[in-house]
Amino acid sequence: MTSVQLLDLHIDRASQLVRRGGGVLPVSGLSWRLLDCLLEHGTDVVDFDTLAREVWAPAVVGEDAISQRVKLLRQALGDDSRQPRYVRSVRGRGYQLCAPPQACAPMAPPAPVEPSAAAAATAAAPEGLQRRLHARWAWLAAGVAAAGGIIAVIVQRPDNAAHSPADPVLQRAAYYAGIGQASNNDRAITLYRQALQIDPDSSAARRGLARALAADACLFNGRPGNAQEALQLAGQVLQAAPDDAAAHALRGYAHDCLGAMPQAIADYEQALLRDPDDERTRASLAYLQQEQGHLAQALKANLSLRAPERIRFRDVQVARELELLGFTDAAARRHARNFQLYPDNVFSNIAWPRALMNMGEQDKARQALDQALARGTPHPQLLRLHGELLLMGGDRQGAAEAFEQARLLRPLQSLGKTLGGLQQGSGTPSPEWIAARLREVTAQADDGWSDAAVERALLHQAQGDAGAAIADLHRAVDAGFRDAAWLRVTPLFAPLRQAPGWERLLARIEVDVAAQRAQVLAASWRPDDLKGLSATPAAGTR
Repeated sequence: MTSVQLLDLHIDRASQLVRRGGGVLPVSGLSWRLLDCLLEHGTDVVDFDTLAREVWAPAVVGEDAISQRVKLLRQALGDDSRQPRYVRSVRGRGYQLCAPPQACAPMAPPAPVEPSAAAAATAAAPEGLQRRLHARWAWLAAGVAAAGGIIAVIVQRPDNAAHSPADPVLQRAAYYAGIGQASNNDRAITLYRQALQIDPDSSAARRGLARALAADACLFNGRPGNAQEALQLAGQVLQAAPDDAAAHALRGYAHDCLGAMPQAIADYEQALLRDPDDERTRASLAYLQQEQGHLAQALKANLSLRAPERIRFRDVQVARELELLGFTDAAARRHARNFQLYPDNVFSNIAWPRALMNMGEQDKARQALDQALARGTPHPQLLRLHGELLLMGGDRQGAAEAFEQARLLRPLQSLGKTLGGLQQGSGTPSPEWIAARLREVTAQADDGWSDAAVERALLHQAQGDAGAAIADLHRAVDAGFRDAAWLRVTPLFAPLRQAPGWERLLARIEVDVAAQRAQVLAASWRPDDLKGLSATPAAGTR
């Protein structure tokens, strides 16, 4: 049943919307997945193991985490655990719905929020942009802003500005948003919506809600439509106050989550023009520069931050830039330290096992990945990395399951669809499927990212067209791809390694990286752990 009536709740499972009367209830992220799981089981008792498997996997959670999420779902539904109407606890067993869900007619779509010009442009973009939501290899730029990067400016106002009756709610919402965890981000979304109900004209509430919605879509595997709503909210603030630096940063973050790199860069730059002291936006912009292949520029920007300890993912970015520049030992030390210090940071959990794999340390990479998967920070990159390591070990079936889990985690992600299809455990995909998928991917806009070209290369390789695949990878290099170490070790491109032009492709990357490496070593701002190093890496290193 895609449209369900649960007592007075009207639930659209396809669009992940819950309504009571004419209002939409704030049920999203893990709360939505929990509700959807309960709906799937009707009025049966769903035990803790089943909930953990169907809602949280591959993360490992205990009964306390499940009970806390049920509490948040009840809050969003307006339910009372003492006299439950929708979800009841069955002591020692699990949870169940209080009434059987009934199939019903689809509900009318919610009234649209008046979009800004930028939001309208994105909404009207080719379907490929929507299919490519979350399609890139890393999400550090969005993560920088999401992890409390603009919370301070969300709630600030001039000293002589009138106080809003929503201020106490806004302050509490900003507190939860700053923690950087999915459950607390859901709390922040609920509170920001309450603040807008109290004060519909509150720009601070719109800014805060935009940030939390984009974080939900970008970091916490929530509804993709949340990034579009964030774009609209930021646009509304800018319509009223075109020089609002925080709103420009927020709109850039929403564009970033939607994979629209040029628009994100433009908004980040506008934010910095208006507020040059906004270091978090500067770090977000630095990540996009890294993705464009400007490694030395990105490293300089990150090292120049005056308060780096306030930038949640800055240390991860610096380590990755050093890795791409060929400073393998210095990068490894930083990756290992980040992995130890930030167990709740999804990007440090990805970066260390990936770096170990790129260095040829497969056993250590598997051990680190096992730790990362147990930390409760699910992400498609973690699961894809798991799939690559399983392929290296000859476990094709296990790899297929890992790639499929990655696809299910973010089903709209283009790369996930392609890898899930190419690495299926039942055998090689049909030539018809590969050709159709290649047409679909080719029709998508690249949006400034290199991953679209990498994805086409995988499909051309599957067709047996090595020349076209290598040409695709050259286009990825044009767009900023610089990870020669990964190309050398990943099993995903193993068939290309004997093809004509492969070594020339790697040499092209390494020539550019060597020039940027020399630039870093000659600079006064180079990190202390690079002192004494040569501008030319030893033969065979990255």
